[in-house]
Amino acid sequence: MKKTIAIAGMGWLGVPFAQHLMTLGYKVKGSVTSIKKASKLQKTGFNAFPLEISEAGVRGEVSAFFKDAACLVIMIPPGLRRNTGANHVLKMTHFLTEIEKSEVKKVILVSSTSVYDDHQGNVTEKDIPKPKSEAGKQLVQVEQLFFNAPFIETTIVRFGGLFGGNRQPVTYLAGRKELRGGNAPVNLIHRDDCIQILTEIIKQEAFGRIFNAVTPQHPVKEVYYSKMAKKLQLEMPQFKTEVTNTTFKQVDSVNLGAVLQYEFIHSL
Repeated sequence: MKKTIAIAGMGWLGVPFAQHLMTLGYKVKGSVTSIKKASKLQKTGFNAFPLEISEAGVRGEVSAFFKDAACLVIMIPPGLRRNTGANHVLKMTHFLTEIEKSEVKKVILVSSTSVYDDHQGNVTEKDIPKPKSEAGKQLVQVEQLFFNAPFIETTIVRFGGLFGGNRQPVTYLAGRKELRGGNAPVNLIHRDDCIQILTEIIKQEAFGRIFNAVTPQHPVKEVYYSKMAKKLQLEMPQFKTEVTNTTFKQVDSVNLGAVLQYEFIHSL
């Protein structure tokens, strides 16, 4: 019998990931932030648990969610983009305390390529993140918190910008003018590749690793988003003409190939 996988965060990525694991014969548990959401997922066949992680601690069916889980996959949105002053580090410290009380020993922590700053240029997993933004600094602290935790073995997966399904980044740019960074390379990844990479980590038991998960092609934003706007019949975004000697971030991976022998499903 295949293992039980617990997924903390059953959202845009978590639900299809759970569905995929179930087709492979895994037992899957998922957490959401309310009883209402848990009930809705249960009606569609998921084993879902209400779990609220806040700066005050963790509330909900914690023990039941962790019970019998061979691996925990954490894909909890940090909520740091809007500069709300949220303390993601404190929230995840509370969550880690609960994890260490449980029988969970293997963890996959979904992070972001925003841990790298633009001034770092071309980066791989061999490069130490040097974020300047508050969000990036908090994400790095959480990564270190879990990676160095003595009672669990954590793999960190840094996803690039997510797209697929109903999520197409160009829709947020369509028709906008005077956009900056048109010469910057895109660092994107399709949801299908996210799901397959997470699955391979579980199947190959590739724990205690760090993976940058970004599609290998990096067209510049002006070219890529103009092409996508045309394809989706949206109004073209317009980018400012900028100096070309600016350093932009390009995120690549050494470990996806070397460790997982992973080949991408989607290209840009």
